Amino acid sequence: MPRNPIRRLEPAQFISASVGGLFALLACSVSAQNPSPTPGIPTENEAERIVVTGSNIPTGEEVGSIPVDTYRPEDIEKLGVRNATDLLTKLPQSLGSTINQNANGIDGGNGSVIPNLRGLLPKETLVLIDGKRAAIIGSGGGVAAGASPGVAGVDINLIPFPMIDHIDILKDGASAIYGSDAVAGVFNIFLKHKFRGSEIGSSIGNTNLGSSNDARELETWMITGMRDDKTDIVIIADAYDRAAIYGRDRNITSNANQAAFGGFDLRSTDFPGYIGPFFSNPEAPLGFRLIPKLFFSGNSPPPHSAPNVSQSLYYTNKVPYPDGNFTLYNYAPATASIPAADRQSFYGSFTRDIYDKSFTVFADFKYTRSFFDGAGAASGFFPDPFKKANGAAFNLDGISVPIANPFNPFTLADAILPDGTPVTTGVHFRGIKDTGGATSKTTFHDWLLDAGLRGRMGEFGDYFKNWNWESGFRYSRNEEETLTGGVVSAKGLREALLDTDPATAFNPFLGYQGRNTAAAISRVYVTLHATGQFELASSYFHLDGDLFNLPAGPVSFAAGLEYRRESWRNDPDPKNTSFDAIGTFNSQTARVNRDVWGIYQEVRIPVTSPGSCQEHTVSSSTSPSAKNGIARIHLRLLLLSFCLKNTPSITRRSRNFPFAGSRLSP
Repeated sequence: MPRNPIRRLEPAQFISASVGGLFALLACSVSAQNPSPTPGIPTENEAERIVVTGSNIPTGEEVGSIPVDTYRPEDIEKLGVRNATDLLTKLPQSLGSTINQNANGIDGGNGSVIPNLRGLLPKETLVLIDGKRAAIIGSGGGVAAGASPGVAGVDINLIPFPMIDHIDILKDGASAIYGSDAVAGVFNIFLKHKFRGSEIGSSIGNTNLGSSNDARELETWMITGMRDDKTDIVIIADAYDRAAIYGRDRNITSNANQAAFGGFDLRSTDFPGYIGPFFSNPEAPLGFRLIPKLFFSGNSPPPHSAPNVSQSLYYTNKVPYPDGNFTLYNYAPATASIPAADRQSFYGSFTRDIYDKSFTVFADFKYTRSFFDGAGAASGFFPDPFKKANGAAFNLDGISVPIANPFNPFTLADAILPDGTPVTTGVHFRGIKDTGGATSKTTFHDWLLDAGLRGRMGEFGDYFKNWNWESGFRYSRNEEETLTGGVVSAKGLREALLDTDPATAFNPFLGYQGRNTAAAISRVYVTLHATGQFELASSYFHLDGDLFNLPAGPVSFAAGLEYRRESWRNDPDPKNTSFDAIGTFNSQTARVNRDVWGIYQEVRIPVTSPGSCQEHTVSSSTSPSAKNGIARIHLRLLLLSFCLKNTPSITRRSRNFPFAGSRLSP
């Protein structure tokens, strides 16, 4: 059982807790404020903006050598987006399959939003926070929900927009700077570290135009900060909540049969009242159904009332097509097209200059909890819980039911199990009324802690006046917990089908409205508890500055070293590790620990000055910054990263190792 039950905050609790917390923060901070300019607007003595994405050398915004797009809050607002999912949808750099909050948890989503630049896998896009690595989602790629390890990445939904100062997107591969996990580019999120005053805001959206239910989306936040000549303190709180939209709420998504819209019939063959495969019996090309009187009821045929399905008075092979739900099961109405979700975040930043900015202390802390409530139709009973001698499913279409089952309407067996048990094969079922549907409830807890020192070296002499250094430590951890409800236990189903007591045996011959006994339901259906955790601890030292001047400008350099330790674990439910779960993804427990050391050096040499360059044509091979009259050459003299320890440990052999093919070294 989970230590802390996963639950969704109710709207009333959400609003009262959020607003109460925001005003409490405001009361604590306003009393310390002096009269200030417009909140968040840089003052005259703000330093000129520099670009640190794509190069280790701080560079003026107009002279970067690698294509970097910068999005500030006003740019994001112009895009008309209010959440991370919408942001990735609008960004032209984001291509291909993107994991976002609109992916239902039943289909593999877990509420995370992971960038995917240039159409490659999300794991090929490096996501940084303030220029440094952060922990990826705890499951290592949504494995707990059945997704592929290729989607492993940092969940940017855990960083609310009010905390963001700007976003740099490096649109080109940056392996020479960041390592092979930046093949597709870099998504660098910079948090707010300077703010003066207080800001309270709220965003409320809704769609209720007769085509859907009340799809409310609410976000409320508060930013408060104080600053003087030496100190900057920023505190931000944010809360977000949205309601679900189900397939039944919109006409176009209410039916999995999309033939009317030029699509395909995607309805399911796993539903109550259906026996036999499609197109294998000439007498019943669409299989057999309970007669309509029973099919749409909560009853089942009398037990042992006919030799087999073709001779039963309670089944028919006259299956019309197209139809309502008689031929195939329409699961779309019960599926959450946009699942419900909520999030609460807190962020604090502290910066203190000592000795006239020659020495600066900084520390940042961020915590976010997010909840994702995926929902779908009840799980279909597939594959067969009974096995062949080689471990494969005994029947490839539906499940096998022993003749001795007290609800089996037939007396003659279709097949014999390896242990000699006579069974009826091809029985289909879905617990529509047994469970009410499948659920996938995921909670993330995300921590980020930064602390360090930085300074300028001008006090050592004029030669060092442009030299800067920084040393720091980062700790980042992401915990993911998923509760998957309505899952069928293969062992429990086998035992319930073999049971001969009507009070506790399972009845898979019920009609659409049928419901098994409470005793049978408790034996067959289970809720799975899966957890995952990714932990990253890193320390670093960085030095940059100007070496000497050339006619075209200074020759600049950067050098540094980094150490980081990455720890990952994935703990599926025991029924997953024993491959006992039907209707979900089975995997194994795994552990990985890795220590990485890296050093880097970089030199930038200006070739031509702005004045001389304006009078000559610049070749196409020159840096993109040449359009501003500046051409530069970058020499990355050495990039070295090595692991002195790489010790994966898997407690049980895994069919799907989450880090297979992933590259996390710098």
